[in-house]
Amino acid sequence: MSQVISRRELIELGLAGVAAATATSVSASPARASDGAVGFAVVGLGKLSLGQILPAFRTCRNARLAALVSGHRDKALRLAAEHNLSEGAVYSYEEFDRIAHNPEIEAVYIVLPNFMHAEYSVRAFKAGKHVLCEKPMATSVADAEKMIAAARAAERKLMIAYRCHYEPHNLEAMRRVRSGRYGRPRLVVTDMVRQSDPSDPSDAWRLDMAKSGGGALADMGIYGINGARYLVGEEPVEVRAWANTNRSDPRFRTVEDLVAWQFRFPSGAIANGSTSFATGGAMKWDMFCANARLRGDPGCYYSGNRLEIFSHPDQGEVKLPDIDQFAREMDWMADVVRGRAPLVSPGEEGLQDMRLIKAILDSVARGGPAVRTDWGYKRAYDPAAVVPVV
Repeated sequence: MSQVISRRELIELGLAGVAAATATSVSASPARASDGAVGFAVVGLGKLSLGQILPAFRTCRNARLAALVSGHRDKALRLAAEHNLSEGAVYSYEEFDRIAHNPEIEAVYIVLPNFMHAEYSVRAFKAGKHVLCEKPMATSVADAEKMIAAARAAERKLMIAYRCHYEPHNLEAMRRVRSGRYGRPRLVVTDMVRQSDPSDPSDAWRLDMAKSGGGALADMGIYGINGARYLVGEEPVEVRAWANTNRSDPRFRTVEDLVAWQFRFPSGAIANGSTSFATGGAMKWDMFCANARLRGDPGCYYSGNRLEIFSHPDQGEVKLPDIDQFAREMDWMADVVRGRAPLVSPGEEGLQDMRLIKAILDSVARGGPAVRTDWGYKRAYDPAAVVPVV
Protein backbone atom coordinates (compact mmCIF):
# COMPACT_ATOMS: atom_id res chain seq x y z
CA MET A 1 0.00 0.00 0.00
CA SER A 2 1.23 3.50 -0.70
CA GLN A 3 2.16 5.76 2.17
CA VAL A 4 -0.92 6.72 4.15
CA ILE A 5 -1.76 9.99 5.83
CA SER A 6 -4.51 10.71 8.28
CA ARG A 7 -7.06 13.48 7.86
CA ARG A 8 -5.59 15.30 10.84
CA GLU A 9 -2.08 15.09 9.39
CA LEU A 10 -3.30 16.08 5.93
CA ILE A 11 -4.92 19.28 7.07
CA GLU A 12 -1.98 20.16 9.26
CA LEU A 13 0.32 20.27 6.23
CA GLY A 14 1.91 23.58 5.33
CA LEU A 15 2.01 25.32 1.97
CA ALA A 16 5.11 23.47 0.84
CA GLY A 17 3.60 20.12 1.79
CA VAL A 18 5.82 19.78 4.85
CA ALA A 19 4.16 18.29 7.91
CA ALA A 20 3.28 20.83 10.55
CA ALA A 21 1.61 18.43 12.97
CA THR A 22 1.60 19.62 16.53
CA ALA A 23 3.08 17.62 19.39
CA THR A 24 0.89 15.21 21.28
CA SER A 25 1.43 16.99 24.56
CA VAL A 26 0.64 20.62 25.12
CA SER A 27 2.22 23.52 26.91
CA ALA A 28 1.28 24.34 30.46
CA SER A 29 0.87 28.01 29.54
CA PRO A 30 -2.45 29.20 30.92
CA ALA A 31 -5.15 30.47 28.61
CA ARG A 32 -5.24 34.23 28.10
CA ALA A 33 -9.00 34.35 28.32
CA SER A 34 -10.73 37.47 29.57
CA ASP A 35 -12.61 37.72 32.82
CA GLY A 36 -16.04 36.20 32.38
CA ALA A 37 -14.83 33.78 29.69
CA VAL A 38 -17.08 30.81 28.98
CA GLY A 39 -15.79 27.59 30.53
CA PHE A 40 -15.59 24.59 28.17
CA ALA A 41 -15.36 20.89 28.92
CA VAL A 42 -13.52 19.09 26.11
CA VAL A 43 -15.08 15.66 25.61
CA GLY A 44 -12.63 13.26 24.00
CA LEU A 45 -8.84 13.54 24.12
CA GLY A 46 -7.78 12.17 20.75
CA LYS A 47 -5.55 13.65 18.06
CA LEU A 48 -7.67 16.71 17.35
CA SER A 49 -8.02 17.69 20.99
CA LEU A 50 -4.33 17.16 21.74
CA GLY A 51 -2.98 18.73 18.58
CA GLN A 52 -5.38 21.61 18.05
CA ILE A 53 -8.14 22.26 20.56
CA LEU A 54 -6.29 22.22 23.87
CA PRO A 55 -3.44 24.40 22.54
CA ALA A 56 -6.02 26.80 21.08
CA PHE A 57 -7.23 27.77 24.54
CA ARG A 58 -3.91 29.58 25.02
CA THR A 59 -4.99 32.23 22.52
CA CYS A 60 -8.74 32.30 23.19
CA ARG A 61 -10.15 35.62 24.39
CA ASN A 62 -13.61 34.58 25.52
CA ALA A 63 -13.32 30.82 26.02
CA ARG A 64 -11.35 28.94 28.66
CA LEU A 65 -10.69 25.30 29.44
CA ALA A 66 -12.73 24.23 32.47
CA ALA A 67 -12.80 20.41 32.35
CA LEU A 68 -11.70 17.28 30.51
CA VAL A 69 -13.76 14.16 29.75
CA SER A 70 -11.93 10.99 28.79
CA GLY A 71 -11.95 7.22 29.08
CA HIS A 72 -8.26 7.33 30.03
CA ARG A 73 -8.00 8.84 33.49
CA ASP A 74 -4.19 8.87 33.73
CA LYS A 75 -3.94 10.72 30.44
CA ALA A 76 -6.66 13.17 31.45
CA LEU A 77 -5.03 13.85 34.83
CA ARG A 78 -1.69 14.57 33.17
CA LEU A 79 -3.31 17.00 30.75
CA ALA A 80 -5.32 18.59 33.55
CA ALA A 81 -2.11 19.29 35.47
CA GLU A 82 -0.52 20.80 32.35
CA HIS A 83 -3.50 23.13 32.01
CA ASN A 84 -3.76 24.06 35.68
CA LEU A 85 -7.01 22.17 36.21
CA SER A 86 -7.81 20.35 39.43
CA GLU A 87 -8.40 16.62 39.65
CA GLY A 88 -12.07 17.43 40.20
CA ALA A 89 -12.24 18.87 36.68
CA VAL A 90 -11.58 15.43 35.16
CA TYR A 91 -14.57 13.24 34.29
CA SER A 92 -14.94 9.76 32.86
CA TYR A 93 -17.61 8.98 30.29
CA GLU A 94 -19.56 7.04 32.89
CA GLU A 95 -19.71 10.04 35.22
CA PHE A 96 -20.21 12.58 32.44
CA ASP A 97 -23.63 13.61 33.75
CA ARG A 98 -21.97 15.03 36.88
CA ILE A 99 -20.95 18.07 34.83
CA ALA A 100 -24.45 19.35 35.64
CA HIS A 101 -23.15 20.19 39.14
CA ASN A 102 -20.09 22.12 37.94
CA PRO A 103 -20.97 25.77 37.31
CA GLU A 104 -17.49 26.36 35.84
CA ILE A 105 -18.63 24.36 32.80
CA GLU A 106 -21.00 26.35 30.61
CA ALA A 107 -20.36 24.57 27.31
CA VAL A 108 -18.97 21.26 26.11
CA TYR A 109 -16.95 20.63 22.96
CA ILE A 110 -17.79 17.16 21.63
CA VAL A 111 -14.66 15.73 19.97
CA LEU A 112 -15.69 12.08 19.87
CA PRO A 113 -16.15 9.57 17.02
CA ASN A 114 -19.22 10.47 14.98
CA PHE A 115 -21.48 7.75 16.37
CA MET A 116 -21.08 9.19 19.89
CA HIS A 117 -22.00 12.78 19.02
CA ALA A 118 -25.73 12.45 19.52
CA GLU A 119 -25.55 10.63 22.86
CA TYR A 120 -23.13 13.05 24.49
CA SER A 121 -24.77 16.14 23.03
CA VAL A 122 -28.15 15.08 24.40
CA ARG A 123 -26.60 14.28 27.79
CA ALA A 124 -24.87 17.67 27.83
CA PHE A 125 -28.15 19.45 27.12
CA LYS A 126 -29.84 17.50 29.91
CA ALA A 127 -27.02 18.70 32.16
CA GLY A 128 -27.89 22.28 31.21
CA LYS A 129 -24.83 22.94 29.06
CA HIS A 130 -24.39 24.48 25.61
CA VAL A 131 -22.81 22.26 22.94
CA LEU A 132 -20.15 22.79 20.29
CA CYS A 133 -20.01 19.54 18.30
CA GLU A 134 -17.50 18.41 15.71
CA LYS A 135 -18.70 17.67 12.19
CA PRO A 136 -20.36 15.70 10.82
CA MET A 137 -22.82 16.31 13.62
CA ALA A 138 -24.05 12.69 13.69
CA THR A 139 -24.23 9.47 11.71
CA SER A 140 -27.86 9.80 10.68
CA VAL A 141 -30.53 12.37 9.96
CA ALA A 142 -32.58 11.00 12.86
CA ASP A 143 -29.75 11.55 15.36
CA ALA A 144 -29.15 15.07 14.04
CA GLU A 145 -32.82 15.87 14.54
CA LYS A 146 -32.65 14.41 18.04
CA MET A 147 -29.77 16.73 18.92
CA ILE A 148 -31.64 19.79 17.66
CA ALA A 149 -34.74 18.81 19.62
CA ALA A 150 -32.69 18.32 22.79
CA ALA A 151 -31.11 21.77 22.40
CA ARG A 152 -34.51 23.38 22.04
CA ALA A 153 -35.95 21.50 25.00
CA ALA A 154 -33.02 22.59 27.17
CA GLU A 155 -33.05 26.14 25.79
CA ARG A 156 -29.35 25.85 25.08
CA LYS A 157 -27.22 26.57 22.01
CA LEU A 158 -26.04 23.89 19.59
CA MET A 159 -23.20 24.91 17.27
CA ILE A 160 -21.52 22.61 14.75
CA ALA A 161 -17.78 23.07 14.37
CA TYR A 162 -17.63 24.31 10.78
CA ARG A 163 -14.34 26.12 11.28
CA CYS A 164 -14.18 27.25 7.63
CA HIS A 165 -17.15 29.52 8.39
CA TYR A 166 -14.69 31.53 10.51
CA GLU A 167 -11.48 31.09 8.48
CA PRO A 168 -10.16 34.24 6.69
CA HIS A 169 -9.49 32.78 3.22
CA ASN A 170 -12.87 31.10 2.94
CA LEU A 171 -14.63 34.15 4.35
CA GLU A 172 -12.91 36.47 1.91
CA ALA A 173 -13.86 34.19 -0.98
CA MET A 174 -17.49 34.24 0.15
CA ARG A 175 -17.41 38.00 0.56
CA ARG A 176 -15.97 38.59 -2.91
CA VAL A 177 -18.45 36.25 -4.58
CA ARG A 178 -21.38 37.91 -2.78
CA SER A 179 -20.17 41.36 -3.88
CA GLY A 180 -20.83 40.50 -7.52
CA ARG A 181 -17.44 41.81 -8.62
CA TYR A 182 -16.68 38.54 -10.44
CA GLY A 183 -20.12 37.97 -11.94
CA ARG A 184 -22.55 35.25 -11.01
CA PRO A 185 -21.30 31.88 -9.72
CA ARG A 186 -21.34 29.19 -12.40
CA LEU A 187 -19.33 26.19 -11.16
CA VAL A 188 -17.67 24.93 -7.98
CA VAL A 189 -15.25 21.99 -7.95
CA THR A 190 -14.19 20.50 -4.60
CA ASP A 191 -11.72 17.64 -4.07
CA MET A 192 -11.22 16.32 -0.54
CA VAL A 193 -9.14 13.13 -0.64
CA ARG A 194 -6.46 11.16 1.19
CA GLN A 195 -5.18 7.68 1.96
CA SER A 196 -6.64 5.94 5.00
CA ASP A 197 -4.88 3.53 7.34
CA PRO A 198 -6.95 0.90 9.19
CA SER A 199 -4.08 0.34 11.64
CA ASP A 200 -4.58 3.90 12.90
CA PRO A 201 -7.34 3.81 15.55
CA SER A 202 -8.61 7.19 14.40
CA ASP A 203 -9.07 5.79 10.90
CA ALA A 204 -10.42 2.40 11.96
CA TRP A 205 -13.75 3.80 13.12
CA ARG A 206 -13.96 6.07 10.07
CA LEU A 207 -13.85 2.92 7.91
CA ASP A 208 -16.85 1.52 9.80
CA MET A 209 -20.18 2.70 8.37
CA ALA A 210 -22.03 2.37 11.67
CA LYS A 211 -19.46 4.47 13.50
CA SER A 212 -18.65 7.09 10.85
CA GLY A 213 -21.92 7.45 8.97
CA GLY A 214 -20.23 7.51 5.58
CA GLY A 215 -16.50 6.78 5.43
CA ALA A 216 -14.62 9.32 3.31
CA LEU A 217 -17.85 11.13 2.46
CA ALA A 218 -18.52 11.94 6.12
CA ASP A 219 -14.88 12.55 7.00
CA MET A 220 -13.45 14.51 4.05
CA GLY A 221 -16.37 14.93 1.71
CA ILE A 222 -18.31 17.05 4.15
CA TYR A 223 -15.80 19.87 3.55
CA GLY A 224 -16.77 19.85 -0.12
CA ILE A 225 -20.49 19.50 0.56
CA ASN A 226 -20.54 22.42 2.97
CA GLY A 227 -17.97 24.39 1.00
CA ALA A 228 -19.96 24.32 -2.22
CA ARG A 229 -22.99 25.59 -0.33
CA TYR A 230 -21.24 28.51 1.36
CA LEU A 231 -19.29 29.49 -1.75
CA VAL A 232 -22.35 29.60 -4.02
CA GLY A 233 -24.52 31.01 -1.23
CA GLU A 234 -27.43 28.75 -2.15
CA GLU A 235 -28.82 25.33 -1.26
CA PRO A 236 -28.79 22.51 -3.84
CA VAL A 237 -32.11 21.37 -5.22
CA GLU A 238 -30.83 18.15 -6.79
CA VAL A 239 -27.91 15.75 -6.49
CA ARG A 240 -26.55 12.90 -8.56
CA ALA A 241 -23.71 10.71 -7.29
CA TRP A 242 -21.54 7.73 -8.18
CA ALA A 243 -18.96 5.60 -6.41
CA ASN A 244 -15.97 3.47 -7.34
CA THR A 245 -15.03 1.10 -4.54
CA ASN A 246 -12.76 -1.92 -4.54
CA ARG A 247 -14.58 -4.31 -2.22
CA SER A 248 -11.55 -6.63 -2.12
CA ASP A 249 -9.73 -3.86 -0.21
CA PRO A 250 -10.34 -4.67 3.47
CA ARG A 251 -10.78 -0.96 4.21
CA PHE A 252 -13.99 -0.82 2.23
CA ARG A 253 -16.11 -3.65 3.57
CA THR A 254 -18.84 -1.30 4.81
CA VAL A 255 -18.04 2.15 3.37
CA GLU A 256 -17.58 3.52 -0.13
CA ASP A 257 -14.16 4.72 -1.23
CA LEU A 258 -14.23 7.13 -4.16
CA VAL A 259 -17.49 9.10 -4.27
CA ALA A 260 -18.24 11.82 -6.82
CA TRP A 261 -21.37 13.94 -6.85
CA GLN A 262 -22.97 16.85 -8.64
CA PHE A 263 -25.22 19.46 -7.06
CA ARG A 264 -27.59 21.65 -9.03
CA PHE A 265 -28.45 25.00 -7.44
CA PRO A 266 -31.59 27.14 -8.01
CA SER A 267 -29.60 29.76 -9.96
CA GLY A 268 -28.33 27.12 -12.35
CA ALA A 269 -24.87 26.91 -10.75
CA ILE A 270 -23.34 23.44 -10.60
CA ALA A 271 -21.01 21.92 -7.99
CA ASN A 272 -18.85 18.89 -8.73
CA GLY A 273 -17.46 17.22 -5.61
CA SER A 274 -15.23 14.24 -4.95
CA THR A 275 -13.83 12.43 -1.96
CA SER A 276 -11.76 9.28 -1.44
CA PHE A 277 -9.94 7.30 1.21
CA ALA A 278 -7.50 5.74 -1.30
CA THR A 279 -5.78 8.55 -3.21
CA GLY A 280 -3.04 11.11 -2.71
CA GLY A 281 -4.05 13.89 -0.37
CA ALA A 282 -5.71 17.19 -1.25
CA MET A 283 -8.23 19.59 0.29
CA LYS A 284 -8.96 22.17 -2.39
CA TRP A 285 -11.73 24.01 -4.17
CA ASP A 286 -12.16 26.06 -7.34
CA MET A 287 -14.95 28.60 -7.80
CA PHE A 288 -15.73 29.64 -11.38
CA CYS A 289 -17.72 32.86 -11.71
CA ALA A 290 -18.75 34.55 -14.96
CA ASN A 291 -15.73 36.88 -14.93
CA ALA A 292 -13.12 35.24 -12.70
CA ARG A 293 -11.92 32.07 -11.03
CA LEU A 294 -11.16 31.77 -7.32
CA ARG A 295 -9.04 28.94 -5.96
CA GLY A 296 -8.42 27.67 -2.45
CA ASP A 297 -5.51 25.23 -2.65
CA PRO A 298 -5.13 24.31 0.08
CA GLY A 299 -8.54 25.55 1.09
CA CYS A 300 -9.46 23.75 4.31
CA TYR A 301 -6.25 23.06 6.21
CA TYR A 302 -5.82 24.00 9.86
CA SER A 303 -3.20 26.50 8.66
CA GLY A 304 -1.49 27.57 5.46
CA ASN A 305 -4.63 28.06 3.39
CA ARG A 306 -4.43 30.18 0.23
CA LEU A 307 -6.83 32.23 -1.86
CA GLU A 308 -5.92 33.06 -5.47
CA ILE A 309 -7.84 34.97 -8.13
CA PHE A 310 -7.47 34.23 -11.86
CA SER A 311 -8.78 35.77 -15.10
CA HIS A 312 -9.56 39.13 -13.54
CA PRO A 313 -7.75 42.50 -13.24
CA ASP A 314 -7.10 41.92 -9.52
CA GLN A 315 -5.72 38.43 -10.10
CA GLY A 316 -3.06 37.03 -7.84
CA GLU A 317 -2.84 35.71 -4.33
CA VAL A 318 -4.96 37.44 -1.71
CA LYS A 319 -2.71 37.86 1.30
CA LEU A 320 -4.49 37.14 4.56
CA PRO A 321 -3.18 36.25 8.00
CA ASP A 322 -3.07 32.73 9.33
CA ILE A 323 -5.10 32.48 12.52
CA ASP A 324 -5.74 29.83 15.13
CA GLN A 325 -8.97 28.59 13.61
CA PHE A 326 -9.99 26.60 16.67
CA ALA A 327 -9.49 29.53 19.01
CA ARG A 328 -11.65 31.72 16.78
CA GLU A 329 -14.33 29.05 16.54
CA MET A 330 -14.46 28.58 20.32
CA ASP A 331 -14.44 32.33 20.90
CA TRP A 332 -17.38 32.66 18.50
CA MET A 333 -19.26 29.97 20.42
CA ALA A 334 -18.48 31.79 23.66
CA ASP A 335 -19.89 35.01 22.20
CA VAL A 336 -23.01 33.11 21.12
CA VAL A 337 -23.45 31.87 24.68
CA ARG A 338 -23.03 35.42 26.01
CA GLY A 339 -25.48 36.79 23.44
CA ARG A 340 -22.81 38.83 21.65
CA ALA A 341 -22.80 36.98 18.31
CA PRO A 342 -25.33 35.25 16.04
CA LEU A 343 -25.37 31.45 15.81
CA VAL A 344 -23.85 31.09 12.34
CA SER A 345 -23.33 27.29 12.38
CA PRO A 346 -26.41 25.90 14.17
CA GLY A 347 -27.61 22.33 14.37
CA GLU A 348 -29.83 22.97 11.38
CA GLU A 349 -26.71 23.63 9.30
CA GLY A 350 -25.32 20.27 10.33
CA LEU A 351 -28.67 18.60 9.64
CA GLN A 352 -28.64 19.97 6.08
CA ASP A 353 -25.30 18.28 5.44
CA MET A 354 -26.53 15.04 7.00
CA ARG A 355 -29.48 15.07 4.62
CA LEU A 356 -27.17 15.75 1.68
CA ILE A 357 -24.83 12.90 2.68
CA LYS A 358 -27.84 10.59 2.76
CA ALA A 359 -29.05 11.87 -0.63
CA ILE A 360 -25.59 11.28 -2.14
CA LEU A 361 -25.46 7.72 -0.80
CA ASP A 362 -29.04 7.09 -1.95
CA SER A 363 -28.09 8.15 -5.49
CA VAL A 364 -24.94 5.99 -5.35
CA ALA A 365 -26.96 2.96 -4.24
CA ARG A 366 -29.32 3.41 -7.19
CA GLY A 367 -26.61 3.94 -9.80
CA GLY A 368 -26.60 7.73 -10.05
CA PRO A 369 -30.16 9.00 -10.62
CA ALA A 370 -31.13 12.50 -9.54
CA VAL A 371 -32.36 12.88 -5.96
CA ARG A 372 -34.36 15.97 -5.07
CA THR A 373 -32.85 17.98 -2.22
CA ASP A 374 -35.01 21.12 -2.14
CA TRP A 375 -36.11 20.75 1.48
CA GLY A 376 -36.59 24.48 2.01
CA TYR A 377 -33.58 24.99 4.27
CA LYS A 378 -32.24 28.55 4.45
CA ARG A 379 -29.27 29.73 6.49
CA ALA A 380 -30.23 31.93 9.40
CA TYR A 381 -27.00 33.91 8.85
CA ASP A 382 -24.57 34.07 5.95
CA PRO A 383 -21.02 33.84 7.36
CA ALA A 384 -19.88 36.38 4.76
CA ALA A 385 -22.33 38.93 6.15
CA VAL A 386 -21.74 38.56 9.88
CA VAL A 387 -18.27 37.06 10.49
CA PRO A 388 -15.32 39.49 10.05
CA VAL A 389 -12.63 38.22 7.69
CA VAL A 390 -9.97 38.93 10.33
